[in-house]
Amino acid sequence: MTTIHELFPYLCVQDTAAAIAFYGEVFGVKEKFRLTEPNGRIGHAELDFNGATLMLCDEFPEYGIRSANTIGATPVTLHLHVDNCDAVIERALKAGAKLEMAPQDQFYGERSGSFKDPFGHRWNVGHSIEEFSTDEMQRRYTEALKP
Repeated sequence: MTTIHELFPYLCVQDTAAAIAFYGEVFGVKEKFRLTEPNGRIGHAELDFNGATLMLCDEFPEYGIRSANTIGATPVTLHLHVDNCDAVIERALKAGAKLEMAPQDQFYGERSGSFKDPFGHRWNVGHSIEEFSTDEMQRRYTEALKP
């Protein structure tokens, strides 16, 4: 069996330098480093999300590496727990994100909302408002699905 030490989300964007600035402004994260080609294309960058790493790169169409904006969709949602989701989502919208779901209290004990960043990636941002068992969460989920 293989031992997994870490999992790193790796996003391709059309403008990595702009994404680094956006994520820094919205989430308060710091750039760890970037590798830049002589033509200015960023081949790899890493951001420190309070001990978790997000990796980024510009598009590499010659290798089939394309951004969510180029593809026109993303099948991935990044879920981020913060102290105050309302404040983070507000900052994101001011910085150019598009609101997908306004923050609201959820059945699973979290207040959360979601936005799509200017680079086509979906972020679900939330904070805990209540703790309870998995059985209670299932009960609430079942109740929420009733017509």
